[in-house]
Amino acid sequence: MNAIALICVRGGSRGLPGKNIRLLAGKPLVVWAIEAAKSVNRIYRVIVSTDSEEIASIARDYQAETPFIRPSELARDDSPEWLVWRHTVKYLRDIEGVCPDALVIVPATAPLRLPIDIENCLDEYEKGEVDVVVTVTAAHRNPYFNMVKMMEDDRVELVIPTQTQIFRRQDVPAVYDLTTVAYAVRPEFVLKCNGIFKGRVRAVKVPAERALDIDTLMDFKIAECLMGSQIFKC
Repeated sequence: MNAIALICVRGGSRGLPGKNIRLLAGKPLVVWAIEAAKSVNRIYRVIVSTDSEEIASIARDYQAETPFIRPSELARDDSPEWLVWRHTVKYLRDIEGVCPDALVIVPATAPLRLPIDIENCLDEYEKGEVDVVVTVTAAHRNPYFNMVKMMEDDRVELVIPTQTQIFRRQDVPAVYDLTTVAYAVRPEFVLKCNGIFKGRVRAVKVPAERALDIDTLMDFKIAECLMGSQIFKC
């Protein structure tokens, strides 16, 4: 299999300004994604899509490719990342005449991933009959048990009520959180459809300690602590 990794990083960030180039354990955040992707043998190119010349320069310093600068209309706070994926696939197809077997999305905001997490996505993808492979981790809350919604009359109800009363989380269906660890996507699917769950989706599980998604300064501090902890080294 020949796969291309795509790392999508904007210059702007509301939750944590300068997040993607903020130093984590001595390296810009985006570099952790680049190095993880380059550690996977089935990935033969690592492309960084960014609107920032500064980020593009850092990416090239770490042997990632920046064949284009992302258009400004795809770099706003409300720009769907799916359209950024599509922009890259169109560039590869129309400008380079290339169509990889898989496009592997490696978000910069999950620096605690290991290369094996990406490998597992590709293993699942290679089984066939799938458009997208996502990564998930066991949810800390369960809509059948301990997630509630506020009603108009100020009452509180379970998000998903059940016919029988449930006293233990173990007695309800298992649910999972989507993570930003990695995605393996069929390029043709990205061009034709408008979202992950418009196609055939499967998932691989990752441990919670590798699934942290950095959006705020607190997330960043947690990542720093986990990187220096024994649990991450294990």
